[in-house]
Amino acid sequence: MDFKSELAGRYLRIVAIIALLLGLSDAARLLGVSSGAQSPITELGAAGFAYLAVFCLARLFAAVGLWIRASWGAVLLGISTTIELLMYLLGHPDVTISMVGFGIRVVLLVSVAVLLFLSFRMRRAHD
Repeated sequence: MDFKSELAGRYLRIVAIIALLLGLSDAARLLGVSSGAQSPITELGAAGFAYLAVFCLARLFAAVGLWIRASWGAVLLGISTTIELLMYLLGHPDVTISMVGFGIRVVLLVSVAVLLFLSFRMRRAHD
């Protein structure tokens, strides 16, 4: 699948919008929008705050990369989401994800995996 084709472009833009919304949701958590008077650092802990900041920035940069149809956007989104989900599933105490957030991250990971699989398959077909 060529990233320049119309179908791939639409698919990439949809995935980019989902990643952007999830990244902005994480940024809102970092700013303490939903925590009330409590500081986000005390709510999440210093390490949890740092992890959330790294994953938030990676997701926002990946969304921009997907929007401009750069292959590094899909790779960045796939790697950061995989690491975040593995940390959560292995029971890391500083990584907290809601059930809805977990589902969205799984959907993002599967969509990036499908995109990369089709990209490699089409490349091998042209060679």
